[in-house]
Amino acid sequence: MLKNSELGKKTKYESSYNPHLLFPIARQGKRNEIGISDDLPFVGFDLWNHYEVSWLNEKGKPIVAIAEIIYPCESPFIIESKSKKLYFNSLNNTKFKNTAALQVLFEKDLSEKAGANVKVKITELNKIKEGKTYPGIEGVCLDELDVSCSVYTVDASFLVTESIFTEEILFSNLLKSNCLVTHQPDWASVQIAYKGEKINHEGLLKYLISFRNHNEFHEQCIERIFMDMMKQCQPQELSVYGRYTRRGGLDINVYRGTKNRDLVVSNQRLVRQ
Repeated sequence: MLKNSELGKKTKYESSYNPHLLFPIARQGKRNEIGISDDLPFVGFDLWNHYEVSWLNEKGKPIVAIAEIIYPCESPFIIESKSKKLYFNSLNNTKFKNTAALQVLFEKDLSEKAGANVKVKITELNKIKEGKTYPGIEGVCLDELDVSCSVYTVDASFLVTESIFTEEILFSNLLKSNCLVTHQPDWASVQIAYKGEKINHEGLLKYLISFRNHNEFHEQCIERIFMDMMKQCQPQELSVYGRYTRRGGLDINVYRGTKNRDLVVSNQRLVRQ
């Protein structure tokens, strides 16, 4: 249960490796609320970037790195983010022969807790080329629309279609929700690609803005958007991709769609990440 997690509590960081710190949360409970059964109506992944990865080499010298962690959406559990931060930091004083050994350990521990095969890629900081540019999101930005907003709790009735068949990619930087437990704000840019009857842009933007006071985890919000759009708009194809800003050394990027997305191009960081 979430009340047993470390979210919102004063925490003591452990100084030795402890995989028991990882706190799994079942996906199905929140999925039941939006009509998702065991037979998932989408494919996708949760792609986490962890910027506070460090350990000791065999001589006791600290190594710092970035970890890219990919959970399949089929995994029965997600890992609560603070518990993952505590887990990673429990390795700060642990010696490893090389990066490959650490990567194997991460994949083992995270896969056991998630109940599915989790992929981890660790890149030492001194091996990353500097001067990386931050691309924008492909698509038409909805944020320039001059709309009046007064609804800040999720309202799917804003999602309406027009009698025109189209295929388009849209995005907004105005998605905000709150953590399910602590109610701290979560900020994201979201890209929506679809094929079907044209979705009213003003209504879609108002719908995304209506998440502003909504309390759910990142993964749950993106799945809710996907399900609401499928129900209200009935597109032939749909994908929803949210890239959330960093908190506690972690950013979370969630993709749900009717088709798979290329993971290689999916992890291009945005300027505010």
